[in-house]
Amino acid sequence: MTDVAHKTFVIERALPASPKHAFRFWSEPKLKRAWNDCHPDWTELEDSFDFRVGGIEAKSWRMPDGAELAFRAVYFDILAEQRIIYGFEMSHGGQRISASLATIELAAEAGRTRMKFTEQLAFLGTAEAMAARITGTETGFDRLVDILARETARVH
Repeated sequence: MTDVAHKTFVIERALPASPKHAFRFWSEPKLKRAWNDCHPDWTELEDSFDFRVGGIEAKSWRMPDGAELAFRAVYFDILAEQRIIYGFEMSHGGQRISASLATIELAAEAGRTRMKFTEQLAFLGTAEAMAARITGTETGFDRLVDILARETARVH
């Protein structure tokens, strides 16, 4: 039997965009892919995106070592430009490795958007793997900040 590690963590970022524009980077598939796709050497096997309450987002990939990684989410609450709540699971090689409840909160702050991401994580793996998963989440949000900053610099 695999032990379950529970962790709640919060990641905050100042996004150089309005809440309306920042929200688009979760609600529009092409924009979400721009910051969320992080492994160009992985082969995409599935990519479906139904961004609405009750909608499902499902992605899966084959990694260079041949193993498959899958992500499946269900959207529970969406308040445009303000909040997204969803549950998701991840699996590796056909075995579930985590299940989570995530909340994204967006608030206008001094001409930018304060993003607060809270994840309640049930992880079925090693402490090192869980730490790597959390670091990967942080890195994704850093990519989002970078993309929005480059976009803002182009406009000005």
